Amino acid sequence: MRERPAVEIEFLKKRYGKFVALDGVALSVPRGTVFGLLGPNGAGKSTLVKSLLTIIRPTECRGSLLDKSIGDRKTLARVGYLPEHARFPDYLTGREVIRYSAGLAGVPGRIAKERAEALVGTVGMGDWGDKKVGTYSKGMKQRIGLAQALVNEPEIVFLDEPTDGVDPEGRIEIRKLIEAMREQGRTVFVNSHLLGEVEQVADEVAILSRGKVIRSGKVRDLTAGSRMFEIRSLGPVPPEIRGKLETAGLEVAGDRITVPAADAGEVQGVIDALRAAGVVIRELKEVRQSLEELFLSAVSSARQEGGKP
Repeated sequence: MRERPAVEIEFLKKRYGKFVALDGVALSVPRGTVFGLLGPNGAGKSTLVKSLLTIIRPTECRGSLLDKSIGDRKTLARVGYLPEHARFPDYLTGREVIRYSAGLAGVPGRIAKERAEALVGTVGMGDWGDKKVGTYSKGMKQRIGLAQALVNEPEIVFLDEPTDGVDPEGRIEIRKLIEAMREQGRTVFVNSHLLGEVEQVADEVAILSRGKVIRSGKVRDLTAGSRMFEIRSLGPVPPEIRGKLETAGLEVAGDRITVPAADAGEVQGVIDALRAAGVVIRELKEVRQSLEELFLSAVSSARQEGGKP
């Protein structure tokens, strides 16, 4: 039997007066995966997560979270959450923040203490666990935020912009932590506008624009239609062969020839023609549309369909 998704949204709408923040969103998040929700600022990403976690009340919502109806309070004990711009009392230490969050989640005191000790090490804050949050950098606060999100050993973790404002080294560490969560069997739901970061860890993504999901699926499937191969020659392509290639619809720029193709077999004819013309090939590589390029294309198309440039 196929395992049910960790999150299954059939229909989600959130209206603030006349403004519609979420307009009939539907999406599915497989268990044990890293799922990226992408969108420009104001697209409704945080609103969606807060609706799932009952932090705000959706106007209309149908779906399930961990096999229970969205809004079921007991289910939230199996959920971890790091909000965007998370703030913790400056007078608490990192360990105290984690233990405080454990108390809110109903974790017994002795177990909370043990988990706090383990988690400060897991997130690389072992040497800073007894220092006050007020002395932390943004990256350190995010690490403690991740630790407190894991203190109840959740089945699914929601991370809202987890690497925003974090330095490059910190981003790498957070990415490793997300990958480790997946290896432990957890589902990780990441909200972000940092597409390069998401592309490196996400199994599936959904693109949200103006309150609607405009594209969703596995990253490799979403970018498959843009698959092409790039051939690099030793020196610029001679004018006579360049003209033939361009007539055939290929893009030639200096020593680079771009061949739209679903597989390498379709490129062999171009390679044969180049060799027959005495062109030395120094590189052949597969090129796919990046997640950022896909995102920009999808959002641009959605805006044009909506009647705005």
